[in-house]
Amino acid sequence: MSSSRIFHYRHPPNLLLLKTPRSFHLHCRTTHNLRSPYQFSSLSLASHNHFSQFLRGSSLPVSGAAHFSISGNFIDRLLFGPKDNSFRCWNFASRSDERDGSVVVDEGPEVAVVLLGWLGAKPKHVNKYAQWYNAKGIHSVAFTSSVTDVLSLDLGKKLEERIDRLTHELTSWLSNEGHRNRFLIFHTFSNTGWLTYGAILGHLKDRHDLLEKIKGCIVDSGGDPIIDPKVWAAGFTTALLKKSSSATYHSPETGGRTQFEKGKNISNIEKREPILIETLLLFVFEKFFSYILNLPDVNRRLEKIISVLSENQPPCPQLYLYSTGDKVIPFQRVESFIEEQRRSGRRVLSFNFGSSPHVDHYRTSPDLYSSLLDDFLKECSIRVGKFRNV
Repeated sequence: MSSSRIFHYRHPPNLLLLKTPRSFHLHCRTTHNLRSPYQFSSLSLASHNHFSQFLRGSSLPVSGAAHFSISGNFIDRLLFGPKDNSFRCWNFASRSDERDGSVVVDEGPEVAVVLLGWLGAKPKHVNKYAQWYNAKGIHSVAFTSSVTDVLSLDLGKKLEERIDRLTHELTSWLSNEGHRNRFLIFHTFSNTGWLTYGAILGHLKDRHDLLEKIKGCIVDSGGDPIIDPKVWAAGFTTALLKKSSSATYHSPETGGRTQFEKGKNISNIEKREPILIETLLLFVFEKFFSYILNLPDVNRRLEKIISVLSENQPPCPQLYLYSTGDKVIPFQRVESFIEEQRRSGRRVLSFNFGSSPHVDHYRTSPDLYSSLLDDFLKECSIRVGKFRNV
């Protein structure tokens, strides 16, 4: 089985070589109109020492008087994720419904959904989706990855091995059919999950018998085919800050502009500090990925995955769930990709959730989200058995 290396370069920046300190402090002066991250012009990645100093807690040369600190344990949790090595979790649907005492009497095909989580997601974060599918009689397997699965000393090798093993498991499950057929559907989150799906398809490119068993793909808050450092910076910043990120806030449907972009004044220092952190991270990550994503090997491997997603997806229906208010993935690019897929003859459905934040559509509109999934399963001709009361 081939391996799709996403990150592979000989001389990684200092970020990948640093040990996390017990704690570090940011000494910053607040400004009143933070219109763009480039106000911190003195923070330059031309020298790796600046980046090292940022992580080690050196004072940044920014004017002002705000002071706050972040513990080393907090950074460990954000960067390295859970302490255990679990990265995938199978949940097999019961053949009975304990809520009303019903059992399956029609032995239809077995169906499993592959939930490919967003960057920084843990199995518990996608568990609500697994439960939704399990209630429909559909098995589920969740795959998640932390920030350092991508930015790590092994240069992404561990993540690639995990994708390889997941693909092998799926292949084995599909191949070991008994008296019932087995099929897969994929449910991806953000561009991380979507690119993981592309890597899996790349592994299966010569297994047409297995590709035919993929009956549908749901893309939640993903589908941007452009290799853009700004998008990668926004994704990694959101993964690190989680609920403190402005990407998790609802915004008016004004083209997805944030308070940061509008340059609104924030007088409360408690509200200003997270924006300062977000500004710094956006700036640093954009500079970082401007270098990394333009490395020939990295760019070629990403282009290969995106090519699979653009031109060689299985002949199954696709559902894109996105929003105008997404501050990580530009909705215009998702809509453009949808139109390209339709022009190529694919059966593509989509829904714009308006002001809903990134990967937050189910929590924002659970009934609508569930209805869209129900309709899509019918579109995919997914029927896992009829229930009757006993």
